[in-house]
Amino acid sequence: MGELARALDGEVDATTGTRARYSTDAGNYRIPPLAVVFPASVDDALQALAICRTRRVPVTNRGGGTSCAGNAVGPGIVLEFSRHLDHVVSIDPETRTAVVEPGCVEATLQAAAAPFGLRFGPDPSSQNRATIGGMVGNNACGPHATAWGRTADNIVSLDCVDGTGRRFTARTSHEAALPEVPGLAALVDAHLAPIRVELGRFGRQVSGYSLEHLLPERRRNLAAMLVGTEGTLVTVLSITVRLVPLPTAPVLVALGYPDMIAAADDVPALLAHHPLAVEGLDSRLVDVVRHHNGPGAVPGLPAGEGWLMCEVGGASPEDSLARAHALAASASSRAVAVYPPGADAAALWRIRADGAGLGGRTPVRLDGRGSVVGGNEQGWPSFEDAAVPPERLGAYLRDFTALMAEFDVDGLLYGHFGDGCVHIRLDLPLETDEGVAHSRRFLERAAQICAAHGGSVSGEHGDGRARTELLQFMYSPEMLELFGRVKHLFDPENLLNPGVLTSPVGPAAARSGPAGGALVDDEDGPLAPDPRRARWREGIDLLDQFLRRPGAAPMPADGGFAFGEDHGDFTTALHRCTGVGKCRADIAGTFMCPSWQATRDEKDVTRGRARTLQEAANGQLVRSIASPEVLEALDLCLACKACSSDCPAGVDMAKYRSEAFFRRYRGRLRPLSHYTLGWLPRWTRLTARVPGLAAAGNAVLGVGALRGLAFRVIGLDPRRGMPGFQRGTFSRWARRERGLASSAGGIRPRPQETAVRTGEVRAPTGPRHVVLWADSFSETLDDAGARAMVEVLEANGFTVLVPPADACCGLTWITTGQLGGAKKRLSALLGVLGPFAVNGIPIVGVEPSCTAVLRDDLIDLLPDDPRSRAVSGAVRTLAELLATVPADERRLPDLTGVQIVAQPHCHHYSVMTWSADRELLRSLGADVVELAGCCGLAGNFGYERGHYDVSVRVAENALLPTLREHPGAVFLADGFSCRTQAAQLAGRRGMHLATLLNGRA
Repeated sequence: MGELARALDGEVDATTGTRARYSTDAGNYRIPPLAVVFPASVDDALQALAICRTRRVPVTNRGGGTSCAGNAVGPGIVLEFSRHLDHVVSIDPETRTAVVEPGCVEATLQAAAAPFGLRFGPDPSSQNRATIGGMVGNNACGPHATAWGRTADNIVSLDCVDGTGRRFTARTSHEAALPEVPGLAALVDAHLAPIRVELGRFGRQVSGYSLEHLLPERRRNLAAMLVGTEGTLVTVLSITVRLVPLPTAPVLVALGYPDMIAAADDVPALLAHHPLAVEGLDSRLVDVVRHHNGPGAVPGLPAGEGWLMCEVGGASPEDSLARAHALAASASSRAVAVYPPGADAAALWRIRADGAGLGGRTPVRLDGRGSVVGGNEQGWPSFEDAAVPPERLGAYLRDFTALMAEFDVDGLLYGHFGDGCVHIRLDLPLETDEGVAHSRRFLERAAQICAAHGGSVSGEHGDGRARTELLQFMYSPEMLELFGRVKHLFDPENLLNPGVLTSPVGPAAARSGPAGGALVDDEDGPLAPDPRRARWREGIDLLDQFLRRPGAAPMPADGGFAFGEDHGDFTTALHRCTGVGKCRADIAGTFMCPSWQATRDEKDVTRGRARTLQEAANGQLVRSIASPEVLEALDLCLACKACSSDCPAGVDMAKYRSEAFFRRYRGRLRPLSHYTLGWLPRWTRLTARVPGLAAAGNAVLGVGALRGLAFRVIGLDPRRGMPGFQRGTFSRWARRERGLASSAGGIRPRPQETAVRTGEVRAPTGPRHVVLWADSFSETLDDAGARAMVEVLEANGFTVLVPPADACCGLTWITTGQLGGAKKRLSALLGVLGPFAVNGIPIVGVEPSCTAVLRDDLIDLLPDDPRSRAVSGAVRTLAELLATVPADERRLPDLTGVQIVAQPHCHHYSVMTWSADRELLRSLGADVVELAGCCGLAGNFGYERGHYDVSVRVAENALLPTLREHPGAVFLADGFSCRTQAAQLAGRRGMHLATLLNGRA
């Protein structure tokens, strides 16, 4: 690695953590590389390739790492282009072309082309993190391939270098002899018949090498032929793409069907209307969204168990709408909904785009009594993008779903039905050797069924390690050999992505014998291949080699989180991450992943952390949870929980981080910050209650030199200020000065009360009662929001109760992984709040992060206590509670003309959603600028030593620039940490929603 490091300007990283993170892509395979190289220029890439050729080191090209078939992992050097070579070089609106670097994310190209009224046609669901180079590698398509074709159909030229070091430009038209690659034209011309018969039979046949583009009648289109070769023939250095006009006001039509097969049967009739896209969507995928994000997250859909989402464009909005109605009229379904451009259409497209993640777990299956009888199994990308001619789609799905039933395999269907391409994540039992063998048998049978319908085992994601071995069911031995001979011309030493698609076969090794090679039945079973196929298999990686999941050891729940949704196993939870990489995307309105947005380093993104933890479960590169690589990966996680809602697979890195800390430090000495900030409620309880202690603490910490010294000693960053300690507690004020009671009617809650008695004692009638639960921050550090909440609630007809005793949720213990301490505090909290909850009295929280603990973490930390779900279900935010008050009874201020910059707390956004707050403020007439993204302080994160710079960079992502743009706006932030960050970095005072509604701005 020293030679590479000396020769390149870009980074060469051979550390264990990086090798672990780049050992897998979004597929099922694990192959640790020797190192990852991040070329800073084309010259860097050429130099790295030259050194690897000299040293005979394999090279695998990688962009965003979203490949689903093990295409972007390899045993040698991984060339990662997305860090530096990620620019749009130029756009020519006259010729409708653009030149991009291979690491350019497609969304970057789309944004650059949009001002010219142009776009790149192919648009896979991962377009906001997938690179153009990766799309070239896999011949990516997306929903609009129905209208604009595959990546291969939209390439003008490729600047590339092959495995021999030849650099050339591949174009759409070449001389008959193809001098760029000597011998290639002659090889094609010697095999015209099988190429014309076996290849290019329908649009989504992308498996193998698309040699049909090199036919004389296709003008030797070398550029198109190299698309989809998965880095096995060339490394692409620059790409010139063709652009298409943006559609005019496209209209979305949703058609409901009794099942996905009925939907598939209707596709040919709809294609006659030349739609822009025809997408299939299983109702169970939609149910996953409703389950996680609430019913309001899904626009109204027509009746059905499956839908076709058809996008139609026209010359004008009126023309688009007319075409949409004409398409709907020709469908066999009368369950129709039409969505013009807007929020509902965008929401449905987001659900479709998140299909790979949403399909990562099969839905829970219940029996007639509501008991769980199955489901909730991991869905894997294996046979997940097979395609058949669209007219065969219904028949294919009948055979394929019958095979699923035969093998007891489940999965959620979706995909590009207009092109005959079906996506599905299958719950194959990959945890054991027996399960892997069962999965292999299923995949072989599935390939046979697909081939019988004239299909392709890959419809857009490439063959990779998942499907290369299955090419023998699609192609004759002669064609498989031809692939090998083409590989030999470009890469005779087999250094470019070896093991994928084929291996080099020189002319001297050409195998004779008749073409065809149909599989025959014999005593060994239905899959006895021609001997030449067996020889071909020797040069490729088999589909059951290098699987990641079988090597991961179980980590049963052991005193920390229960991981109830993951069969009580931490390892199973970690494998929720299949690498779809949405955490790497910049998506408006989402919060994930703030540390990635600050550093752009794979170790600091949700996927990178999950991969590191998966490696710790594997125990080979990263030895255990206690390994330094794990701590390094988790160090910059803000525990914001944004991934728990924004990740379509439901990865909750904040929970995994806490569990990892719990297992790492159990019985060991912890970092000092775990005792200072992790035990913060202990210390602030003292300062608030002991006379004179708050004043003394404020005086000492108000001296910069003393504060800096103290912070250095206890592991905090001296650049941070210390929020002032509060004298007295909220509860004391509430009882003594406001006379608030601790019980209602005949209910006398006692801490020791344990029985859930819902229905035994009715909630008090008459005035509406509510328990105002002030968490430790609102009790002892800043009770302004809690005090204001009393007045707002009473003004709106509520009788406010305060708990009879302290009730800490243990948040700071959770974030530092001190889960035993957290459980003790939550158990005590249930004794205080449980009786209110089980008797139907709502509990309103003040601090969003603590409120989120009761809504979420409580259930997974104390799942066996029946009071957990009662309390969780009773907890409300202020906005949620006020939404229950009839509009004509509300006593709230008119905020017309008031401009508000609102920072939703990450946990509020992720666990409760901020929708109730948004609607409340809109109903009051406020002009709201809603921030998307973490404030950067995130509780203890921004205070800990080594985090300050990242904390500031995260704040610069949204919070600080928006505050600068709106200097006179009210800054609304329910989160104590959000207000602290704004005060320290921008000098802006923030207020709680209750303070705003109480007219105390």
